[in-house]
Amino acid sequence: MISVVIPVFNEERSVALLLDELASVLDGLGRPWEAVFVDDGSTDGTFSALTRLHAAAPNVRIVRLRRNFGKAAALQAGFAQAQGELLVTLDGDLQDDPAEIPRLLAKLDEGFDLVTGWKTRRRDPLRRRLSSRLFNAVAGRISGLRLHDMNCGLKAYRAEVVRGLPIYGELHRFIPVLAHDRGYRVAELPVNHRPREHGRSRYGLERYVRGFLDLLTVAFMGRYRHRPLHLFGGLGLLSGVAGAAVLAYLTVLKLSGEAIGQRPLLLLGVLLVVVGVQLLSLGLISELITSHHEERAASRERADLYVEEILG
Repeated sequence: MISVVIPVFNEERSVALLLDELASVLDGLGRPWEAVFVDDGSTDGTFSALTRLHAAAPNVRIVRLRRNFGKAAALQAGFAQAQGELLVTLDGDLQDDPAEIPRLLAKLDEGFDLVTGWKTRRRDPLRRRLSSRLFNAVAGRISGLRLHDMNCGLKAYRAEVVRGLPIYGELHRFIPVLAHDRGYRVAELPVNHRPREHGRSRYGLERYVRGFLDLLTVAFMGRYRHRPLHLFGGLGLLSGVAGAAVLAYLTVLKLSGEAIGQRPLLLLGVLLVVVGVQLLSLGLISELITSHHEERAASRERADLYVEEILG
């Protein structure tokens, strides 16, 4: 079964058109499918339009959030309600082309676990295209997963990929990175991108600032979540060694008869040593918290997150 999860916010004029396009594409695949619309606190007539679609089509399901929580919360709610073994996500503004879904599913059949779209000809303003290109370059460099379009709304997943992924805040932009960190196979496929016909874009420049901060969160969780001392301890040792070197140099000067009490270098050396000790302490405390969390987590469930196949 295929579940298409569609977060919408004030898309009253688009949802019926989108469902018609989905039906024309997915009915021809010969598989059962459902459309899970998640109304993320719309303030127009979106929910009324979705209610009419639900009454007319039994495979249309509606999830209504209490208010506008953001795309990550909407996707999480949609994933929780989806019943299919294969999941597809796309935006509700008609810019993502449903005709690309069979190609994404075919790519999954090649052995991949997540296939994300790549809008090669993006139908957006120049400023948004340039900022997106810069953001994807930085994100690929920091995360280690090089994709041309990390935040494309059109994606296909195996259902097990999204189970247990920490999608909160605005981490939906980095679902491919989160999946890659857990060992899932991620692929990218060029897809058609259409100009916006209804509504308006709600993304501004501040979105990329927040995205960069979220990228640091994802990079930390992927590399140091289970070994925080490697990060804080490494920085602490570097700072402590640098401070010790400065103080050793000043000690030599003091022994040779020079006054060091008024030297700014003395304050720098002491500061580096103190910061190094604090970072090491923070790393040890983080390790204690991590080990406590691991002990409380069910070992069987945690092991299953990383196991792909068992024979015998």
